[in-house]
Amino acid sequence: MATLAERLEKCYTGAVFDVLRGRGITDTVLPKDVRPIDPSKTLAGPVFTVKGSPKPGIDGHESLLRWTEFLSQAPEGHVVMSTGQDDERALMGELSAETLQYRGVRGYVTDGGCRDCDFIINIGFPVFARFFTPRDIVGAWTPDSFEEPLDFMGVRINPGDYLIADIDGAVVIPGAIAEDVISEVEKIMETESLVRKAILEGVSPKDAYLQYGKF
Repeated sequence: MATLAERLEKCYTGAVFDVLRGRGITDTVLPKDVRPIDPSKTLAGPVFTVKGSPKPGIDGHESLLRWTEFLSQAPEGHVVMSTGQDDERALMGELSAETLQYRGVRGYVTDGGCRDCDFIINIGFPVFARFFTPRDIVGAWTPDSFEEPLDFMGVRINPGDYLIADIDGAVVIPGAIAEDVISEVEKIMETESLVRKAILEGVSPKDAYLQYGKF
């Protein structure tokens, strides 16, 4: 049986947003400048949160030690969401992406930057970031805490929430209603397929909408 993450990965952000909007939840879309390094990838899964911050002048060894501690803790089957309070540095790169992928992490989302993008695209690890830069964290930045609520650019993220991200953007589903929302999205997608089929068979868009109540 497919996991929730696998089911969600077959959905798309527009349908997820529509379902959440129907429940009166509209504040779970990440800002539009969080973009995929590979637009062909859809990322979905339960969230593992990371908070970090700049540490000007920190010893390079110490910064890497703390970074590798994070890599060792990121759990299989999850999406890592990282806030960095940093507009200068890449908070994901080649070796880290390959390590997370090997450990079974589904992907990575950050309000910071990414580097080594060509390599990461080639290995197929989904990363969503705000910008690209060769500047890394060594001697300048560390993760501080894990599995705590995040303020991700104005969107509250709780450990155990679910995220779906694709070419259109990223949406967070509160963990307590994730299964219900995903089931509703799946039903909507089935209905949309019926609407599409009807229109392609000659039914007017208006009549198709009236028949199925969805467009």
